[in-house]
Amino acid sequence: MGNRETRVRGLAARAGGWSARHRWTAVGIWVLFVVLAMGLGSAAGRVDVTDSDQLKGETHTAARIIEDAGIEEPAGETVLIQAKGGSLKATDPAFRDAVDAVVKAVEGTGEVRDVTSPYDTKTISEDGRSALVQFDMRGDSDTAGERVEPVLKAVEEVQKDHGSLRIEEIGGASMMKTFDDAFGDDFQKAEYSAVPVALGILLIAFGALVAALLPVLLAITAIMATMGLMGLVSHVMPMSDTANSVMLLVGLAVGVDYCLFYLRREREEREAGRDAQTALRVAAATSGRAIIVSGVTVCVAMAGMLFTGLAEFEAMGLASLMVVAVAMVGSVTVLPALLSLLGERVEKGKIPFLHPESRLRRNRGGVKRESRFWTAVLKAVLARPAVSVVVAAGALLAVAAPAVGMKTQNLTLDQEFGDSLPIVQTYNRVNDAFPGGSEPAEVVVKADDINAPEVKSALAAFREQAVASGASRGPVDIKLHDAQNVAFVYVPLVGGSDLDKAGESLDKLRDEVRPATLGKVDGLEAPITGQVAGSKDFNDQLAGAVVPVFAFVVFFAFGLMLLSFRSLTIAATSIVLNLLSVGAAYGILVAVFQHGWGASLVGAEGVGAIITWLPLFLFVILFGLSMDYHVFVVSRIREARLRGLTTKDAIQHGVVTTAGVVTSAAVIMVAVFAIFGTLSMQSMKQMGVGLAAAVLIDATIIRGVLLPAVMALLGERNWYLPKWLHRLPDLTHDESPEAVTRTAARDDEGERVPV
Repeated sequence: MGNRETRVRGLAARAGGWSARHRWTAVGIWVLFVVLAMGLGSAAGRVDVTDSDQLKGETHTAARIIEDAGIEEPAGETVLIQAKGGSLKATDPAFRDAVDAVVKAVEGTGEVRDVTSPYDTKTISEDGRSALVQFDMRGDSDTAGERVEPVLKAVEEVQKDHGSLRIEEIGGASMMKTFDDAFGDDFQKAEYSAVPVALGILLIAFGALVAALLPVLLAITAIMATMGLMGLVSHVMPMSDTANSVMLLVGLAVGVDYCLFYLRREREEREAGRDAQTALRVAAATSGRAIIVSGVTVCVAMAGMLFTGLAEFEAMGLASLMVVAVAMVGSVTVLPALLSLLGERVEKGKIPFLHPESRLRRNRGGVKRESRFWTAVLKAVLARPAVSVVVAAGALLAVAAPAVGMKTQNLTLDQEFGDSLPIVQTYNRVNDAFPGGSEPAEVVVKADDINAPEVKSALAAFREQAVASGASRGPVDIKLHDAQNVAFVYVPLVGGSDLDKAGESLDKLRDEVRPATLGKVDGLEAPITGQVAGSKDFNDQLAGAVVPVFAFVVFFAFGLMLLSFRSLTIAATSIVLNLLSVGAAYGILVAVFQHGWGASLVGAEGVGAIITWLPLFLFVILFGLSMDYHVFVVSRIREARLRGLTTKDAIQHGVVTTAGVVTSAAVIMVAVFAIFGTLSMQSMKQMGVGLAAAVLIDATIIRGVLLPAVMALLGERNWYLPKWLHRLPDLTHDESPEAVTRTAARDDEGERVPV
């Protein structure tokens, strides 16, 4: 290859160049976009996922019947009256007085209806020491937690007058209030603390206040715009609070990372002696392009969630996809405009001691930042790449090994919160005394005439056989809605909070009891829903989505890498290394949260299972986010190779010069994700620890050891592209506006290897 002036081309370079030339216009358009998105989204309002949207199968059918019938299921509450010692029984006068006092107290609040005595409903435990007073909250069940306070206080007053008994309330409304009180502030603090943590790390990374504020400012505006867009999009695909939290988490992580990549490259070029305009142009063509490749890859990965058929996953996937796209566009448009406007003022608020001149090393190209630590690591890795691959890959495979025995399930209340809340202890006591009573299976029966003799006979037979089959110990309650021709049958499942045993009871109901009773009535629908049924249906549907989602994400990520680097080798190694990173994260999750190894170190408990949605969620998120570092590092390696360096020297240059920005980006991501690992909910801990561990592994072992070692072993084969693939679109770019010398690389058979 001869020497020539390299064209600076590509979407990122053109966008950055236009923004730098029309800086006020670019900033104005961005501000207008954010304001319009927020305003229109606020005006449109957000439509959230409904129960009937959540799942397919029987759970979906039951929710559809209830919604079509216009039945608003109230929030049910239960008061447990239990003898503390062995002396009192439910038949004793003192016990009866307590039951009567509870009934009178809750009715007196005016907030409840349909109060039932255990002596009428037979909700007395087998040992006679426990009884349940049951009632429903008035009004909308979604807001019942806001109205339950007077009822809770009334029950507390009864407790004060009956010291020999344990009198405690539990139910949908009381749990809602408890969780809101205990964890509403917890989540809010976690979300709010993520911003100052990211800002603090950026201050250390840049050593200047203005430079540190830019990424945070752009990430926040991207999140604000996405919130507005979520309101608009929700009218086509419903959103949720969970999707909003995930969007904030992902948006902050990628928004800050993308700006960090751009800013560090622009600063590096200026330190190398280039004028501000040239430095900005180089940053646009290099880091800007890496941001677009990475952003598109992340968006593709997030789009994989749309194939699950699960409304909550689809909402999370679409919300994450939108915030990544918005952050990506902002990073390659408004950021160069702001840098052009600020010029040298981007260094305002400098903190001198953070970046002393001793940390800068001079070479032929000028001044550049190099990490002494990673220089030493790379020297050892490149000296013995085969040993490095064996040791690093072996270590990660060992870490991933526990994932082979991964068990997933929806966590029960005691698994989710341990003994951190008094209501969890109440939940356990109710389940011990009345197995399955706190979360019974619910059979939603829809008939042409719910009062027809054959329907009533079938309902009676179902109630009898549910107990006779061993699926339930009773009592089985039936609530009729005559006007809608619907009946609700509540069946406490044997197994209680043990979801495996309760699942066996559910199977008996669905596969044996229902066909022999309700199934014999023509035209009758009787889907079985409830917590256990919902967990089973969710698992079944998620299991069916795993292969399509994995295949979609891997296939398109491979294609994007192939087009972006025009190298079959780079595309293949990218996929393998990312899968290894995800596998290691799975292994850590299983070891800590399923087996309890070192759980106390992260303030967790070995709950014996991983929450059902997490493995697929982690795969999609991590596969997308890990491409940030991979694209950034490999782009710098390729850039150095294009300048004529040997592959080994290019690897050294690419990894060492990007070590600082990759480390800073990883520290921000780990810190943000780790904040969610501090929450009290085990599912949030699992998500936070899983994400933080995976990013840490990805930025250190994968990018610092395995990637350079594998590339060193492959040598010139890194740039291999078969002749039959040469017709593929060329999405590569020329990384530098200066004249470069390309050295013709040849493979083992003498064929030129495209770089």
